[in-house]
Amino acid sequence: MTLFGLKNCDTCRKALKELDDVVLVDVRTDGVPAEILQKAHAQFGEKLLNTRSTTWRGLSADERIEPPLELIARHPALMKRPLIVAGDTMFLGWTAQTADQVRAAG
Repeated sequence: MTLFGLKNCDTCRKALKELDDVVLVDVRTDGVPAEILQKAHAQFGEKLLNTRSTTWRGLSADERIEPPLELIARHPALMKRPLIVAGDTMFLGWTAQTADQVRAAG
């Protein structure tokens, strides 16, 4: 199981603490493979883009209308976190419901 997130993100740390056999990929330092991003965007759509982040608030109006995958590729912190990949299944965010689903899939 792979968790794409940030090592200093509280939500990602919570997920890492609760999951066994998970590998953290820090999106700032390691990025997210284009194939994973495309699959995640196909599954989650606009939810993949974290429009509540400080990074988003720092973007200009022109930047905000760019395609989400281009924005995330340029500013990895714009991706909603964590993105968890368990085999062929993906999960976005970390709630009690998501935790149960990830454990069932893992």
